[in-house]
Amino acid sequence: MFSFATKGFNQKLFNFHRNLCFSCPFPFIAAMANTTATAAVSSPSFSTSSPNHAPLKRVGTHNGSFHCDEALGCFMIRLTDKFSNAQIVRTRDPKILESLDAVLDVGGVYDPGNDRYDHHQKGFEEVFGHGFSTKLSSAGLVYKHFGKEIIAKELQLDEGHRDVHRLFLAVYRNFMEAIDAIDNGINQYDTDKPPRYVNNTHLSSRVGKLNLDWIDPDQSAEKENEAFHQAMALAGSEFLDIVRFYVKSWLPARSIVMECIAERYDYDPSGEIMVLKRFCPWKLHLFELEEEMKIEPLIKYVLYEDDRGKQWRVQAVAVSPDRFESRKPLPAQWRGLRDDELSKESGIPGCVFVHMSGFIGGNRSYEGALAMAGAALKL
Repeated sequence: MFSFATKGFNQKLFNFHRNLCFSCPFPFIAAMANTTATAAVSSPSFSTSSPNHAPLKRVGTHNGSFHCDEALGCFMIRLTDKFSNAQIVRTRDPKILESLDAVLDVGGVYDPGNDRYDHHQKGFEEVFGHGFSTKLSSAGLVYKHFGKEIIAKELQLDEGHRDVHRLFLAVYRNFMEAIDAIDNGINQYDTDKPPRYVNNTHLSSRVGKLNLDWIDPDQSAEKENEAFHQAMALAGSEFLDIVRFYVKSWLPARSIVMECIAERYDYDPSGEIMVLKRFCPWKLHLFELEEEMKIEPLIKYVLYEDDRGKQWRVQAVAVSPDRFESRKPLPAQWRGLRDDELSKESGIPGCVFVHMSGFIGGNRSYEGALAMAGAALKL
């Protein structure tokens, strides 16, 4: 059984969940954290009662050395209604595994109908779908089947809501897929050359470092289980951080960019100038929304206010998110000029600068920045 007998560890676990509860802006996670924290102190077997006092569910994974995927998978599945605060059982005994309510990363079976989520068996090729082709780990399998439920509760929306689906895909693309790839030994780049440097700072590596050191005199199952729970806490906290980011920052920014795209003809008849009424991270959203909304012609310049300098910026949109080249750089005759010299050359008062590459420029006023973008379209 997954058992923590030491009072000291239970107190640390309580402190972790207490801090998570007090700092969490989302009622679902806060309630989960509070329930887990109370149970961690009162019960040395890492067992908590579900809110409706139903029999405690048991989720199994393998004992021995652990990896990020099962640590995160165990954390995520306990956020669901079905397995709320379930007891974690670490074993490879087939008879015990068969008796459990869910099994992750062990057992040689992928059967979501019976909550079996292993990915090591011959012939397993399950992927997330939605255009992704990376083979899933146990964490990816749990996310595929329960991720929408978790995100819907954070947003306090139905699982079918379009914003839930958007975050479901975004969290996979920007967090989960790397964990799947690393666990399955998939290189990030197609190359036969060795990497130029070693990166042991990613989440999977940090979780791996929590395994017992071979020189540690205490190699007991209890010590190993304690380390596994620390791995669950580490992986889970980063998962919650990324979900919070997408709920609090990414989704509102997307809404702002969508609104500004819809209003682009209010500022210039070409439809190729977008004005951000409130600055936010806009670049990736712009590319995605242009494709989704079938924008034609593509937007060439984005205007936004630089709050620090109380000036306006004119930024040329890149040809793609990973390229430096612009769709239409600011005019060559403006590049490298500043202030009065630039204002004289452009015939637009209040100019501040244009970068040597032509990807960005500035003006002291919104009207001046809009005039610069309009003139640049014609040059």
